[in-house]
Amino acid sequence: MAGPAINLTNVTKRFGANEVLRGVDLDVPAGGSLVVIGPSGTGKTVLLKTLIGVHAPDGGRISVDGTDVSTLKDTDKRALYGRFGMLFQKSGLFDSLPVWENVAFRLLQQDGMARKDARERAIDKLGLVGLAPGEADLFPSELSGGMQKRVGIARAMAADPDVLLLDEPTAGLDPIMSNVINDLILEVMDKTGATVISVNSDMRGAARTAQNAAMIYDGRIIWHGPTADMRDSGNAYVDQFVHSRAEGPIPTIVDPAAA
Repeated sequence: MAGPAINLTNVTKRFGANEVLRGVDLDVPAGGSLVVIGPSGTGKTVLLKTLIGVHAPDGGRISVDGTDVSTLKDTDKRALYGRFGMLFQKSGLFDSLPVWENVAFRLLQQDGMARKDARERAIDKLGLVGLAPGEADLFPSELSGGMQKRVGIARAMAADPDVLLLDEPTAGLDPIMSNVINDLILEVMDKTGATVISVNSDMRGAARTAQNAAMIYDGRIIWHGPTADMRDSGNAYVDQFVHSRAEGPIPTIVDPAAA
């Protein structure tokens, strides 16, 4: 069964005087996959956190399967967000907890699952990302960066979400491990049918793991189309970003102190 359709209409979010999202319009079909690209500081992570309810939007409309999230009661809103799973940037693991408790954190803390059952679920999810049962009792500091990413994905999948949000899933990894993680994301999408929205600065990985792409710049979506069209989009901002060009409409800021 495909995950839900997600729609954002004129979504805004500001922090004090800093207006990060300035009217984001976006559609992700049920069971679809979308990657959000754009320069650092343009609101990609804020967009994901607003989607999952970490930040409340200041304006606009976010709907899931046609239901406006803002109209839901708190209990219904919690139930809705319970259908979401998220891989945070840098994995966001708790250093003081063993791997299995990291994976089962929500199951234990929010869902009240018995520890024995939560551990079994965690080991099952770790198996899906290629980690052995014996690694469940290790601590994050004992894992490589690639293994930590796998644990983060396992945690995102722990409650069998209908929507999976991935924030820079291959950041900081070498090219080989990036390919491993990208293959894993494709497997997860195929097995679960979840609606997937990711942020990815790796253009090769973005093209492999998502059907469609959207570029955010200055707080708005300035281009949206198939990932196959990213390298020949006809949009000057997208072309500069995707081809890593210093020259173009996106300003390159140089710190005078570093010159």
